[in-house]
Amino acid sequence: MAAVVSDLAFDPWDPGFVSDPYPAFAELRARGRVLYYEPSDQWLVPHHADVSALLRDRRLGRSYRHRFSHEEFGRTPPPPEHEPFHTLNDHGMLDLEPPDHTRIRRLVSKAFTPRTVERLRPYVHGLADELVSRLVAAGGGDLLTDLAEPLPVAVIAEMLGIPESDRAPLRPWSADICGMYELNPSEETARRAVRASVEFSDYLRELIAARRAHPGEDLISGLIAAHDEGDRLTEQEMISTAVLLLNAGHEATVNATTNGWWALFRHPDRLAALRADHSLVPSAVEELLRYDTPLQLFERWVLDDIEIDGTVIPRGAELALLFGSANHDPEVFEAPETLDLTRRDNPHISFSAGIHYCIGAPLARMELAASMTALLDRAPSLRLAAEPERRPNFVMRGLEGLSVEVG
Repeated sequence: MAAVVSDLAFDPWDPGFVSDPYPAFAELRARGRVLYYEPSDQWLVPHHADVSALLRDRRLGRSYRHRFSHEEFGRTPPPPEHEPFHTLNDHGMLDLEPPDHTRIRRLVSKAFTPRTVERLRPYVHGLADELVSRLVAAGGGDLLTDLAEPLPVAVIAEMLGIPESDRAPLRPWSADICGMYELNPSEETARRAVRASVEFSDYLRELIAARRAHPGEDLISGLIAAHDEGDRLTEQEMISTAVLLLNAGHEATVNATTNGWWALFRHPDRLAALRADHSLVPSAVEELLRYDTPLQLFERWVLDDIEIDGTVIPRGAELALLFGSANHDPEVFEAPETLDLTRRDNPHISFSAGIHYCIGAPLARMELAASMTALLDRAPSLRLAAEPERRPNFVMRGLEGLSVEVG
């Protein structure tokens, strides 16, 4: 019989828990391998070995609609007024299963080959240097709005072929849409997500039409060309893919940047070591992704009954795979609560695993390393100007801002 977690400190809506969920994760791991959480009607999976294995288990899926109707699966269909969000979300590869997932991922992966990503290196490093130079010239600012957000948004927009003059709404649209990935989102959150879904979709529909008339070297032109060659990508799939790439392509990078620097400011000896030896940047990026995981939870539907540690999880149930807990599992990570920028054995799962492994992980690593290197090079005296506030979200873990001073 699985444990129930109502008597533990796990509470995704409690500001204290959101501020530091890691002690509660330790309680979950001590309690068992799978625990039922009634407020979100989910089975929590806190151990690294289980999370890693279940991400690859084909008895689970990001969607169930390829096999069952809502009614057959024992689920209530979403309200009709939410349909614009679900239409957008359900046609992106993150929430699709094979064969549709395979088809779309194959096309998009052409934009994320090692050679293609490597060609972006001068652009990424040049933009990071430019943004940090502005920050230094101003004597400081908000690391979130001055660096963490504009860098990955510009890179993904550049890949998609979105003109610079059209990029201002991208981050707000993305933030509103991603609000629906939190546990039990409110009606106001849903309303904002629906509005952003409609506006973003309308914009991309116009952009696709423009690229059909005048193709470029961008990803949207490439998806159109593949469609015209018979790969059967629908216009909705193109729109959903573009939105997914923007959301997934920068949301984690933005939060990893601010979470990471906030961790470094709290550990001045580690920051001093990093400033003294920039060769630590690659391992520092991996460790910061592990230490304060930007995506705390990933959900999977149970398509066929599975058993975990003697507990049968029935078809129709939902698993919450706790990335943040898995990344602090002492069975895998030595001294997991210690920030160790030299950690070499670091199999964190911040980019997921299996067929839904983050296709943009190499680009995200490049962006994180570029912004960190630029700050170490150009702002060696960077320091915290004010204690940051944590965003109230649990799933997408980040800060409201990170105020810094230079010089």
